[in-house]
Amino acid sequence: MSASSRAPHTIATRPLPPQPPRAVPWVLAAAGVLVQIAFPLTGGGTLGLTVASVVLFSAAAVADAAVRFGPAVAASVLAGAGGVGLVAEAVGVRTGLPFGDYDYTGTLGAEVADVPVLVPLAWVMMAWPALAVARRLVGARGRVATAVVGACALTAWDVFLDPQMVDAGHWAWEDPTPALPGVEGIPLTNFAGWLVVSLVVVALLDRLVPRGTGRGHDARGAAPDAVPLTIYLWTYFSSVLAHAVFFGRPPVALVGAVLMGLVAWPLVVALVRERRR
Repeated sequence: MSASSRAPHTIATRPLPPQPPRAVPWVLAAAGVLVQIAFPLTGGGTLGLTVASVVLFSAAAVADAAVRFGPAVAASVLAGAGGVGLVAEAVGVRTGLPFGDYDYTGTLGAEVADVPVLVPLAWVMMAWPALAVARRLVGARGRVATAVVGACALTAWDVFLDPQMVDAGHWAWEDPTPALPGVEGIPLTNFAGWLVVSLVVVALLDRLVPRGTGRGHDARGAAPDAVPLTIYLWTYFSSVLAHAVFFGRPPVALVGAVLMGLVAWPLVVALVRERRR
């Protein structure tokens, strides 16, 4: 046997694509929090603050996906959540389905297919946390349960979002009745449509994003999904406070606290129990 035949065989491997540092999603999320803190100080936010908030949180979501699962998964999250959101909104403003009849007022900047570019980014911004929350609460129960819980988590956020954006004049409903008690001005069809679209978005992301949490705990012991879970809980508690105290919508604060709380509070309990263990 020749020396060459005895040499161990090696398999050529491609280098992994570069991933952003773990601090990047946290920095982007923290900047988004600071921007949102300024909303009450400006009577509900300015266009600049609205744009900055959505861009920073959606960037945090994509960066978190890239850190944990790589650039390809991050791109699929952006294309999946943003693409479905854009198509649903474009169909919505033309046909009234699935949300009801509404129109954007042209105050949110550049548009694609009559939909502000900011809107599909907002779907990305909260679809990633909704998926993380659903996977945390559902565990190994399966994809259907994940999609349902994630859709509820995402739709409940709109109980806070839609009144704020309508009050700010960014879109208007042709017929805002019948409405959810305490959330006047927003038709029930809107939330039904959100539930349907959210179900599609979360189910798609659950297929595109590998099961598991991705890269392990960081140097401080933070869980891999800590960024999206933090964004979700921040959005919940800050939205309750903002509508109750600053936006003049205490009934929205109450209804949103109950509906989004159906997801947020079980998440808090699960995290506390995990921390104790």
